[in-house]
Amino acid sequence: MIQQLSPTEHRPVDLGPAAPRVRFRHRYRAGTASAAGPSQRAQWADAAKGVCIVLVVLWHVVVKDYLQIDWHIGLPVPGFWGTLGEQFLPLRMPLFFTISGVFAANAAQRPWRLVARGRIAGFLYLYAIWLLIHTVVLAAAPQLPTDRATSALGLLEQLTITPSNLWYLYALALYFTIAKATRRVPRAVVLVPAAALSAIAAAGLLDTPGNRAGLYQNLVFFLAGLHLRPQIQQWAATANRRRLLLTSGGYVLALAAMAVTGAQQWFGVWPAVSVLAVIFGITAAARLARWSALSDPLARLGRITLPIYVIHMPVLALLHRLLLVPVSGLGGSAQVLIVFIYPILLTGLVIGLSLAVHRGLLAVRAGWLFALPAKRRSAAAG
Repeated sequence: MIQQLSPTEHRPVDLGPAAPRVRFRHRYRAGTASAAGPSQRAQWADAAKGVCIVLVVLWHVVVKDYLQIDWHIGLPVPGFWGTLGEQFLPLRMPLFFTISGVFAANAAQRPWRLVARGRIAGFLYLYAIWLLIHTVVLAAAPQLPTDRATSALGLLEQLTITPSNLWYLYALALYFTIAKATRRVPRAVVLVPAAALSAIAAAGLLDTPGNRAGLYQNLVFFLAGLHLRPQIQQWAATANRRRLLLTSGGYVLALAAMAVTGAQQWFGVWPAVSVLAVIFGITAAARLARWSALSDPLARLGRITLPIYVIHMPVLALLHRLLLVPVSGLGGSAQVLIVFIYPILLTGLVIGLSLAVHRGLLAVRAGWLFALPAKRRSAAAG
């Protein structure tokens, strides 16, 4: 199974990539609300982001902690959680990158100097600084099964050619560069090679150490979001119950067919299933937006994905170090009581602690961990 990780804002008409940059400046440095308030944003996109970040954390909880515990209960519950998490692999990051591509439609029209600093340098800065933090913290939790740099050469490799668990930030910097450089190229000329790259990587025809597979496979979804922005907006605006049933059924059938035939690494199959997953995700998010009791909390979470994304792995690593031995040592009866809900509880705890750490860092004026430092004049101009 190709494991993909882990991490922006959306307004259908005129709120583009500049808005996340301003939001990072103000919320992550000063703790205030973004200039573009929730009323200006598409509820479905923020709710989709909220669901995606929860699924990212849940997947890491399952594969990096839950499945490492010695469960001696005689029930196949851990295997169920692992299998369930795998079913969302074609959805999480392709949907995230599709929405990110929609945001990039505005940024790609801005001058190079604004894109280079506000987007490319900004994401590379966040990637580099949090890679150093992850490297230090993960060294204190060597039991956690995850990519980590254990030498200066390994750190240099993660900084350059083989991105770490923070690869979403690295990918955004690269994707924005490509989007800007190809902004005047016909979309077919851009999308077809990107789709071919995704199919080649998913079929195992390229060397993909670390998280390079996700880097290669998701470019097409970012570019599709950018070039097909009007169609995506229209699809979300007209989503109905019948379409939700059809898209969810198509996604489930595609997953089942891929599993039965073992076709995951057949050329073109994984990207095709991911396309179905994205269509389903947009439809489901648009329908979910009609239920404020559910969509409002998810949308609020979707507006603060950055701190969750960059902080949750160190938090999970420390919790794993604390919990692995005690939970493995519990008796069978005690384990039965928690085995079903452990991933849900730990996911909620990791997200809550990540947001608490974020608030604490802002309180001690460490907002520079969440945005590229800039002069006030530069921030206001963006």
